[in-house]
Amino acid sequence: MTFADPVSAKNAASARWLSIVGIGEDGAAALSPAARALVESAEVVFGGQRHLALAAPLIRGRARPWPTPFGRAVGEVLGERPKQVCVLASGDPFHYGIGAQLARQVPPAEMVALPSPSAFSLAAARLGWPLSETTLLALNGRALDLVRPHLHPGARILALSGGAETPGALAHLLVSAGFGQSRLIILEALRGARERIRSALAADFDLAAIDPLNTIGIEVVAGAQARIIPRAPGLADSLFEHDGQITKREIRALTLSALAPRRGERLWDVGAGAGSVAIEWMLVDSSLRAVAVEADAERAARIARNAAALGVPGLEIVHASAPAALAGLARPDAIFIGGGASEPGVLDRSIEALPAGGRLVVNAVTLATEALLMAQHAELGGELTRIAIARAEPLGDKTGWRPAMPITQWTWTKP
Repeated sequence: MTFADPVSAKNAASARWLSIVGIGEDGAAALSPAARALVESAEVVFGGQRHLALAAPLIRGRARPWPTPFGRAVGEVLGERPKQVCVLASGDPFHYGIGAQLARQVPPAEMVALPSPSAFSLAAARLGWPLSETTLLALNGRALDLVRPHLHPGARILALSGGAETPGALAHLLVSAGFGQSRLIILEALRGARERIRSALAADFDLAAIDPLNTIGIEVVAGAQARIIPRAPGLADSLFEHDGQITKREIRALTLSALAPRRGERLWDVGAGAGSVAIEWMLVDSSLRAVAVEADAERAARIARNAAALGVPGLEIVHASAPAALAGLARPDAIFIGGGASEPGVLDRSIEALPAGGRLVVNAVTLATEALLMAQHAELGGELTRIAIARAEPLGDKTGWRPAMPITQWTWTKP
């Protein structure tokens, strides 16, 4: 097989058993000759009911609708190897599609993929929006809260919808977050006989009979009280719901810097309080994951609310006490301990859990925890930093400096 001619008879070696074909609402007639040949020659054709109906004139083999739940889909495709299998997908199978999932299990030499224009490409073409300047999101089967970090004045967003109800629900979210004057553009059944494009302001959204197959464009307009989530670490404390148990803004920014998040990594936030460090870790990049460990039930519930309100609903929350709560968690790349470091076993279990190159950051307020960190520093090395913050506040009829409690921070990288 070569990339120059992926479906020629010469290059379709016996090792290639899987083809992935992108199909649009214009159906089989719009497929290229090569894509048509892959569908026609397949012994088994997988796809959603809609995809199978669109390609029905070409299907010669056995048609298999996707299973419920969809999580079994990849396994069922692999179970047909080495038969000639064709998978039908919407548009570009590698843009939030089944192609990415299959590629994790099937070597490139065993498959060939022929995409069609994605919903994003079609929507951008209809609206005249450059894709390189547009935020692309998948909200089908995902929490709408994922849109929140991208709500910045003047931003353009294209989102894959979860169905007919998604646009209205998204309009409600925009209004509640202070973006009611944002315009929603609903692009329905693009490239098909039912194609239709309509728009409305979020605050006045009244569009009805929306086709379940829709893509949503958002032209973001922020109101005076809009809840805008800045890009830099160290979000205002007021953006978090908390009971005072929160790593304060300036300390949080320095803590995130010390944790040094890298793409695809996972953080344990032990003694998470309001969850602010774990939430900001996840806001750095969509590939980052975090686990917030919190023993207090009310605080654990508060962390979940903060995570949703700040656009990272995927934050994993463990309501239990460390170190027992750490058993069985997926291995971390970095650990932050903001509370409970002096509890027996917490530091030892954290150090043990880290892989080589993993980072540990511990903040201490009390003398007891500070003494523990000094002992760890003497034994293991790393860096000790004293952080003192003072804020100007009213002092009678004048203004004076009011110091916050100083923080001792130990940062260590496991050799």
